[in-house]
Parts: sequence; C-alpha cells; structure tokens
Amino acid sequence: MAVEFCTLASGSSGNSTYVGTKHTRILIDAGVSGKRIQEGLAELKLTGDDIDGLFITHEHLDHIKGAGIFSRRFDVPIYATCETWDAMEETLGKISPGNKRFVYAGENCVINDICVRPFHIPHDAADPVGFNVFAGGKKVTLATDIGHVTDEIRESIAESEILLLESNHDEEMVQKGNYPWHLKKRILSDRGHLSNKTAGELLSAAVDGKMKHVFLGHLSQENNEPHLAFDTVEKILQKNRIQIGKHFNMDMAYRHNTGFKVEL
Repeated sequence: MAVEFCTLASGSSGNSTYVGTKHTRILIDAGVSGKRIQEGLAELKLTGDDIDGLFITHEHLDHIKGAGIFSRRFDVPIYATCETWDAMEETLGKISPGNKRFVYAGENCVINDICVRPFHIPHDAADPVGFNVFAGGKKVTLATDIGHVTDEIRESIAESEILLLESNHDEEMVQKGNYPWHLKKRILSDRGHLSNKTAGELLSAAVDGKMKHVFLGHLSQENNEPHLAFDTVEKILQKNRIQIGKHFNMDMAYRHNTGFKVEL
C-alpha cells in the first residue's frame, strides 16, 4: 500500500502537511488560511471533502489559523490533546461536538488504514506533540517546534521512512538580528525551536538504513535561509560520513508553496 506525503506550507508563518493512502487522507496542522489549504490540496488533485481528519500539534496560530474554518466547511474532525483543545478552542470558533476528537501522547489513534501516534515535544505551548503516522508498513514522522532534543524524540524518529524535521534558525543570525532580547531568548530556549546545527546532529544520529526522505522545515523567515539550513545540515552529515542521495534524499519544505509529493 502506497503512502503519500506532501507539505502544503512549512515555516514560522504557517504550517500544514498532508499524509495519505488510497483509502485515508489526513492533514497535520492547518496554520494557513482555509483557501491556501484548499489550493494546496487541489495541486494534489484532492479537495477538503477527501480529508478524513485534521491533527493539531499545538495551539500556536501558525499551526491552527485555518483549522476552524476548514473543519466547518468540510465537516472534518479535529484531533488534539485535551490541553491543546483547552488552549485553542476559543480561537477556532464553533466546532461540531462530533468533530472534537482527543489524542494522547504514546497512544494510537486509528482512522481506517492509518495509525497516528503523538509524542511529546518540548515547546512553549500547553501540550505540544509531534506525530508518527503508520500506514502500509511505512512510518512517517513530523517533528517541529522542538526546544531541545529528548530521548522520546530520538525514539520517535527512529526507523522513519519519511521525516519532516525542524531546522528553524541559524544561531548567529538570531544573535545578530533585530529581534528584541525576549524573542531571541524564547527562540534559543529549551522550549523554543531547533537550530540548523542541532537538526544536523539529530539527523546524523537518526540514520538507521530505513530513512528514505528528509524534509527540513519550519524555517524562521527572519533568522534563516533555505540554502543556509540545507548546507549546515549537509556539512554535519558529511562529517559523520552520511551522504545525501546515497543514504537518503533531503529537500526543503517550502513556506509559501506546496512541496513535491513523495510516495512510498
């Protein structure tokens, strides 16, 4: 059974990712407008009516901006942890009681032939999670908004065929940039975001022979550049004798454009 993966948007300004099989299709996050999500799905020859569930990592606006309107327009269930629901419910607006679903870190949520398992991530939100998605014997992992790397994150990334990994910022750009100190402190904190360097180190340790495709995502618009993120991670991989194109493919997840679809 083939598994499809495609980022619809990825960055500090908005995030949404599609994962699907022939029978089941889900979105993870809806941090861009409902219109933008529909346009991204149309590029995949899908509509909102094809989506079976919307999973939310946490309540920050760049992950939920279009969630409420998308759920209402297409009658799509929204899945999130209890604490995330409490934090985002007012922002989402009215959601049908039947479309308010709950997930729990470490527990499987099954929709037809797709199994979704949340895992804890350290971020400054109520109860932030990443997601493992299992289908057809394949494993897809989304791990962004990570303040620091934990054993749970390492274990969750292990044996993934497809990985969307945060490569949010270049530490030097943050330090020299125009952000006020409290924002710099937040970004660099252990409940902030993952730097290019730390992303490269985590990825180097995660290579296990199963990895097929890695996307670097959730880039800061002010404190990173796509080429800088890619080059920094690639250099760290090379130091560990890991070669892009040989051990796995690596690409960027785009801020404003739909990425290319990977099918396994």
